[in-house]
Amino acid sequence: MEYQWHAVYTKSRWEKKVADQLNKLNIENYCPLNKVVRQWSDRKKTVEEPLFTSYVFVRISTREISKIRQVFGVVNFVYWLGRPAIIPANEIATIKEFLNNYLNVKLEPLVLNLKDTVRIVNGPFADIEGDVVSISRKSVRVLLPSLRFFMTTEVEIGNVKKISKQRKVIECIAI
Repeated sequence: MEYQWHAVYTKSRWEKKVADQLNKLNIENYCPLNKVVRQWSDRKKTVEEPLFTSYVFVRISTREISKIRQVFGVVNFVYWLGRPAIIPANEIATIKEFLNNYLNVKLEPLVLNLKDTVRIVNGPFADIEGDVVSISRKSVRVLLPSLRFFMTTEVEIGNVKKISKQRKVIECIAI
């Protein structure tokens, strides 16, 4: 039985409550909490807020999926290609390490624009670079220069990494 990390979507502002319920059921989970300094009129205080609003990560086997859905406050799993998305363990470790070392962490979504250069990271075109020619909700069309011809292909957004103008890959964590 293989245990893998998955992301579950929770009711709004229920991240900590869902994590507590999962702990009571002895289900390994991780609710990344960001230490944020808040200013009140009379004092400053460091508070812990969920880094990912409405998300908690669970490490479970496929047999436990229905058990997680029954936890009060869990709306559903985050899906990728029709299945509950699997979050690589190294990404969970990176989030933990980052939050242990820094305060006031902010999330910035990966924003792709037309003409951005991307590297495809999965699939038959893995490691090929091209320019974004169109963007839809779940995929991008990438112009691939090859053999003095230009091919375009449609690639799922999660399978590309944006490359800066200096050709340096910008690392990002996708959920």
